[in-house]
Amino acid sequence: MNGQGQLPWDAVQLFLAVAETGSVSGGARRLRVGQPTVSRRLAQLEHDVGFLLFERRSDGVRLTVAGERLIAPARRMADYAAEVTRAAQAAEVEPHGVVRVAAPPGIAFEFLAPFAVWLRDRHPRLRLEVLADIAYADLARGEADLALRQRAADRDELTTVASVRIQNAVCVAPSLLARLPPAPTFADLPWLAWARPYEHLPPNPQLREVIPNFVPAFTSDNFLVLLRAAEAGVGAMVLARPMHRTGQPDALVALDLPLGPFAEGEVHLVAAKSALGVGRVALVARLMAAELQRRVDAAQG
Repeated sequence: MNGQGQLPWDAVQLFLAVAETGSVSGGARRLRVGQPTVSRRLAQLEHDVGFLLFERRSDGVRLTVAGERLIAPARRMADYAAEVTRAAQAAEVEPHGVVRVAAPPGIAFEFLAPFAVWLRDRHPRLRLEVLADIAYADLARGEADLALRQRAADRDELTTVASVRIQNAVCVAPSLLARLPPAPTFADLPWLAWARPYEHLPPNPQLREVIPNFVPAFTSDNFLVLLRAAEAGVGAMVLARPMHRTGQPDALVALDLPLGPFAEGEVHLVAAKSALGVGRVALVARLMAAELQRRVDAAQG
């Protein structure tokens, strides 16, 4: 430990990232650094404090008794650090700088990328940093300023800025459409689906329910790979209508295939309440909510 007997903030962040993701690799993804770096820094941290914080296991890590004692104060420290940062940022006179937005890869690709261009043209001093990940960012701790997600705010320190309902559709490339029978059923389609570790996400469970002995035609853990496979005619993909498409409007076409209870979904714009006291975050949240609603209205009109 350092000469003051205190853990530096970056060491606390490292400890929390590994503890809350359950693995060194998960901590590396959260911190956006390489796994060897996290392993090295973690070993140094345990050397500095003089005891092991984690038990290394084949399926990840588990907190030791000593590590368990640190987790609660480390979480409080993370919450306080985020609050201090936002309080300092709230004094900005004119909104400028970076606003970090977390979203699933599909929404990041279809909505946030073109929104960033729209924002740049109107507010050149603002810049988006998009964190595209299936896992939710911890907004209360400042891992992101805003988030687009399928679940509304469910903690006291968070608030839902806006919510929209979206229509989902089964989309295929024209080349695949030409090979399908008239009025195809779910079982007639070659399907694109998530690979591990995301095989629990839609549409995988739903497809297993409606197609006996379901076997996908192609799987990937990357949204852009799945989208490119759909455009190449490898298989069908479920996409949100108001988000699709920002690039090639004829690359995919929607089939008239009923999705039942999965025909609609929700997207919520969520923020930490304290983050909305920062001028640039509040401005981007307001603009994003309006543009998201405009896209939905245009798709439904």
